[in-house]
Amino acid sequence: MLKTVLVTGGSGLVGSAIRGLSKDDFDENILYNFIYLNSKMCDLKSFDETKKLFELILPNYVIHLAACVGGLYKNLNNPATMYTDNILINTNVLECARLTGVEKLVACLSTCIFPDKVDYPIHESSLHDGPPHPSNESYAYAKRMLEVQCRAYNKQYNCNFICVIPTNVYGPNDNYNLEDSHVIPALIHRCYLAKQNGLDFIVRGTGKPLRQFIYSMDLAKLIIIVLQSTIKESIILSPSNEYTIEQVSKMISSKFGMNSILDNSSSDGQYRKTSDNSKLNTLLNYNKIDFKFTDLEIGLSQTIDYFIEHYELLRK
Repeated sequence: MLKTVLVTGGSGLVGSAIRGLSKDDFDENILYNFIYLNSKMCDLKSFDETKKLFELILPNYVIHLAACVGGLYKNLNNPATMYTDNILINTNVLECARLTGVEKLVACLSTCIFPDKVDYPIHESSLHDGPPHPSNESYAYAKRMLEVQCRAYNKQYNCNFICVIPTNVYGPNDNYNLEDSHVIPALIHRCYLAKQNGLDFIVRGTGKPLRQFIYSMDLAKLIIIVLQSTIKESIILSPSNEYTIEQVSKMISSKFGMNSILDNSSSDGQYRKTSDNSKLNTLLNYNKIDFKFTDLEIGLSQTIDYFIEHYELLRK
């Protein structure tokens, strides 16, 4: 049985991780043909381009990773772009998936889109229980609408569109732009440059915010598990452990043989985003899947090694 899987955002962090999976991570009874889409191949903000692509490929499954994403400062400085680009991308992908009869679509959200003021740990059902943190409201509302769109398509057209909600993702082949990237790649790049230039490694903020982090290869494996499962509801993909930004900074600086210094004058963003992974644990247990998350220090070490080795080629 041959199934064609279209991966939007296929050259990004998570798409690259899916590409790196082994055959042991897939159902042995299904032969998969993966097509990894990048922005040069198709502008998903254009309905006509997106429709032509779907009609050409006729995918059985879609893993929808493409998005306009970035860290705290990109969200603060580009709110209109973050909203409009994501709304266009998501609307075009879902409609074209419907028109071409896609059997299942797995779309990727993020725990950063949950309400700012919410009872912890965050549960899938609390996604729309209040406004997001002001620092990323445009991105958050656009991504929330993706979850609404998936449910609407399922109800009206009997589609099988679901959302996975990972916590902060990190790993090789990330975007290491100093201003627009997420916290871990930004810290790695800043620490690297500080060491190269003989400077102090300065970490923006108090270091107190708490975060959960998922290694990109772990997320890739979980997305395939969800794709191959019968689950029909949104699901949070996250380990249980939380770390402060200060703890993460120290792990990174230690790998470089450096010390980290906190800059308390900079914005922290949202203090915590603790998520509930009980639905994930139920799915794994029900399917008798022995899955273990990569330890953060191990994942950071592997990510930093990749960063140093591929520095000239990375997005930065």
